[in-house]
Order: sequence, then C-alpha cells, then structure tokens
Amino acid sequence: MNDVINVAIAGFGFSSRVFHTPFLQNDPCFRVKKVYERRTDNALEFLPNVEIVRDFNQLLTDEINLLIITTPNQTHYDMAKAALSAKKHVLVEKPLAVTRLQAEELGALAKQQGVLLTVYQNRRWDNAIVTAKQILAQHLLGEPVDCEIRYERYAKEKNAKAWKETGEKGTGLVYDLGVHLLDQAVYLFGKPTEIFADIRYQHEGAVSDDNFTIHLYYPSGLKVALYASKYVREKGRHFVLHGKSGSYVKEKFDPQEALLMQGVVPQGNWNAEPETDWGILHTEINGEVIRRPYANVPASYCDFYHNLYAALTKREAPAVTAEQAAVVLGLIEKVFESAQKGCKLEV
Repeated sequence: MNDVINVAIAGFGFSSRVFHTPFLQNDPCFRVKKVYERRTDNALEFLPNVEIVRDFNQLLTDEINLLIITTPNQTHYDMAKAALSAKKHVLVEKPLAVTRLQAEELGALAKQQGVLLTVYQNRRWDNAIVTAKQILAQHLLGEPVDCEIRYERYAKEKNAKAWKETGEKGTGLVYDLGVHLLDQAVYLFGKPTEIFADIRYQHEGAVSDDNFTIHLYYPSGLKVALYASKYVREKGRHFVLHGKSGSYVKEKFDPQEALLMQGVVPQGNWNAEPETDWGILHTEINGEVIRRPYANVPASYCDFYHNLYAALTKREAPAVTAEQAAVVLGLIEKVFESAQKGCKLEV
C-alpha cells in the first residue's frame, strides 16, 4: 500500500457528511475516490472530483484500499462482509452490526483475509471521556464508586430518518446513542458483570425506542448509569464521576459535533473549549482539598483517523477493534433482555 489511502464511502447522509468527510478532506493521507449513492449526487457538493456509483460492488475495485460504510445499521453486516471478502480494509459507522454473533463473524473474517476492520466509535475522543481517562489513570479521585453519562436531546417529532423508526432490530435510541455510551463505559471501566435497563417509547406511535436508562454494575461496587432521551429541553450534567476521594463533573457536552455541523474545519486547536466550560475537579491531593476547573485533555475525532492511518501503514494497533464492538453489542442484547424481563441480569 502506498502512503496515500484511497477511500470509498458507502452512503452520503449526515454521518458521512459531518463525521467523516471533513477529516478525510483535510488529511493528505486520505483520498476519497468513490461514493456509493443509490439515487442522489449529494457527495459532489463536498467532494466535487469524486466518482458517484450506483452499485455497491463498484466500490470494491483494485484501486480502493479502505471502504467506509455509513449506510443504515441493518445494512452494515452484509456490506462489511462483502468488502472484507474482497480483501478491503473496512471502517464501519457504529454499530458494526446488529448482533454480537454478526460482529464476531466479521472480526474472524477480517483476520482470515488479513485486513483491518474497525468501527467509528468517535465518542471515545469526547473531551469528558479522554479527560476522565487521564483522571482515572492518575488516581485523582480514589476508587471510583459512581459514574453518570447523559446524552439528552429535545426532538418534538420522531426521527426524520425513516429507517430509524421502523422498529426493526438495530433501530432506536439504544442502537444509536446507547452504542456510544456503552462503548465509553467499557473504555473507561471495562466490561461490567451485571446490567439493568429500562427502555421506553415516548413519542406518539413510536415502535423504535426513544428513551433509556442503563445501569452497569462492577465487582468493585462501582455503578455506571447511562441516560438518553429525546424529550429534554433542560439538559442535566453531561458527565459525573465520583470516587472515594473526590469528584469530576463536566456540565457541558463536547462541542465537536456542533462545530462540524457549522462547517468548522477540523484543523489545529479547532475544538478547544474556554476554561468556563471545563469540568470541575473536587478532590483531595496530598492532604489538601482542592476544587478547580480541570483542563480538557487535548484530543479530537482527528485522532481516530490518525490512528487508523498508522494502523494501515505502520501496523499499529487500531484504537477500536471488532472484538470491542462485539462486547458492546453483547451488552445491547442484555439491555433489551433486562428491559423485557424487568430485572438485573448477569453479563
């Protein structure tokens, strides 16, 4: 493989336009050659020199090194399987598939074919998560006892993307935002041993879930609570972490998605927050109780693509693996089982 990665993208909706194309456009290590769109030519507005194809298989040609799949969740498994079978490196927008077994099968196929399979779990690079990771590594809070992460939105109507409201397996808020929240929890604390979930359908006529609470339990006594809703005008604190020595609280949500939607170019210090938006560290260090703003650890979604390039050209370990994606999908299956049975389950 040469130094420039030739990329093909399947689908060109919100995810491709906001979360992938800005990074690919501004990184000379990647060159987008083809985009698969069934009926539209939306990609030409952002990538005027790209080739639009109507057949997915036209992405699997010799000059393509990396295929990025951003189509609806239910299509991920079949498309990824076809691309891996053609010996293409593959990046799949979360979730990798709709079941744990599908994810495990794709991971095994990638190994068999000698290619890379990764998943776009970009929210590991949200500022609260990377900062909490550092705080935990430095033991600034003592033993963790409670953590809360909230993704709250207000949406008066059901999702405009019709495929997310069909009620099929792989749709709904758990498969949308829950995938991120569960990945963040496992990234910070590892796999839980027990799980309890409450899933609700709040919009009138909803057949896909649009509200959930998930509790994860750990042998140490730590509990992680994950919340998402579409009926919240006044949002709660985004990230809360309590330990036996102190707390870290981040009120505001990471700004990267909003900045990307505004067209901000992801270069330099593009996603820096003012000190007034940093989290608060309130703890005891060397016998002294301190309470002060704690600077965000410098990071952005750019880091995902930097890691991906290193994994493709220098054989560095990918930050997000198919095995990790399978763990999260296994937890999602337990989430729905717990909600259906109304009880705590062993993982």
